[in-house]
Amino acid sequence: MAKSLVTAFFVAAVATSIAVPYYAEAQQKPPAKPATQPQKPAAKPAMPPPPPAPTVDARGFPLIETGAEFAYIIDATTGAVLLDKNGSQRMYPSSMTKIMTAYLVFEKLKKGELKLEDELTVSEKAWRMGGSKMFIEVGTRVKILDLLHGAVISSGNDACVALAEGLAGSEEAFAEQMTRKARELGMMDTNFRNASGWPDPDHWTTSHDLAVLAYATIRDFPDLYQMYADRQFTFNGIKQDNRNPLLASLAGSDGLKTGHTEIAGYGLTASAVREGRRLIMVINGLKSMRDRAQESERLMSWAFREFDNYALFKPGDVVEEVPVWLGQAKTVPVSVQQQSVVTLPRRLRKDMQVSVKYESPVKAPVQQGQEIGQLVVTTPNLPPIQLPLVAAQSVGELGLFGRVGAAVNHFVLGQ
Repeated sequence: MAKSLVTAFFVAAVATSIAVPYYAEAQQKPPAKPATQPQKPAAKPAMPPPPPAPTVDARGFPLIETGAEFAYIIDATTGAVLLDKNGSQRMYPSSMTKIMTAYLVFEKLKKGELKLEDELTVSEKAWRMGGSKMFIEVGTRVKILDLLHGAVISSGNDACVALAEGLAGSEEAFAEQMTRKARELGMMDTNFRNASGWPDPDHWTTSHDLAVLAYATIRDFPDLYQMYADRQFTFNGIKQDNRNPLLASLAGSDGLKTGHTEIAGYGLTASAVREGRRLIMVINGLKSMRDRAQESERLMSWAFREFDNYALFKPGDVVEEVPVWLGQAKTVPVSVQQQSVVTLPRRLRKDMQVSVKYESPVKAPVQQGQEIGQLVVTTPNLPPIQLPLVAAQSVGELGLFGRVGAAVNHFVLGQ
C-alpha cells in the first residue's frame, strides 16, 4: 500500500514537472499578429467655393440674376435690350392681356368711333365672370371710361368682357381682333382667345411681345395711357387699389399692368421714366405678390443704374463736310435725320468711338435728305451701331463748261 502511494506521488510529481514548464513556455510565446485592418480612405480635400457669378457678359454688358421665369427690359428710346431671360419663349400673360384690350378701345376712341361717355350694356356672361372684378351689374349700362378704369386699375374680368361684347358683338370676335392687331404691331408669337387673360391653353404671348405692346400703347396714346398711373378706382361705392406695386415704390413709374394665374405665376408689364429716359419691363413666373413687388423694383432700379443713353447729334448738326464731284459746291454738309442716341453700360462710355463712313467724292447732283453715309458708333466687344447720314442741303451739278473745267483741273492739274 505504501509502495503504491509512493509510486502515485512520483507519477504526479513528474507530470506536474512536465506540465508547469510547458504552460510557462506557452505563456512566454509572443502574441500572434492581429489580422490586418482595412485602412480608411484619406479624407477628400475640401472643394473650393464656386466662383462668383459673372457680373458682365462677353460684351461687357452688366448681368443680373432673377427668380422670374421670364424677364425682359428694353430702353424705349433706342430699343436696346438690357435684360433678356427667356424673352422669346411662350408664356401665359394672364391679366397682362388687358393691355391689348385697352389698346383696341383706345384706338377706337382716337379714331372718333367711340366716346368715353358712351355706355355699354352688361351681359350675364360679363356679370358672372370670376376672378378679379369691378362689380358691374347685369343689365346695367356702364360708361366706356368706367369700364376702362375697371380693366386697367381694378383688373376687372367683367369689365373686359363687357368691352369686348359691346365693341365686337362677342368676346371671341374681339379676341380675333386682338390677335390681328398683335400682328400689325409686330407681336409675331402671340395668340389671344379672350379679352381678360382667363386661362386657356391656346392663349399665349412672349415677354418680348408684351414689351412691344407696352411701347405701342405709350407711343400711340400718350393721353389715354395716363390712366395706368391712377392709384385707385371707385365704382358703385367699392374702392379698389391699382395692383401695380411700382407706382408706390419706384420713382418715375407710370404703368402698366399686373397679371396672375396659378399656372402663369405672378407677372408685371411696367414702364418708368427718369430724366426723359423710359424703360419698359416684362416679368412673369414669380411665386408671390411679394416676390413680384421686390423683383420688379430691383430689376428696374438696376437697369436705370447700370445703363444710360448718350446723345451724339441732333438733326441740323453738321457731322462732316463730304467732298462733291462736279458739284456747284465742293462739299455737302451731312447730318442725322433724327436725334442720334445710343444706349450703353455706363462703364463702357469711356471706350465709345464715333466715326463717319461714306464713299468720297459724292457725285453731283445731291438732293437734300439723300443718304450719303453712316455714322458708326463702336465699343469694344459690341457690334457697331450704324445710323444714316443724309445731305443737309442740295448741291446742284455744274454746267457743261464747269464739268469740263473740273475734269481738266482733276486729271491735268491734279486738283
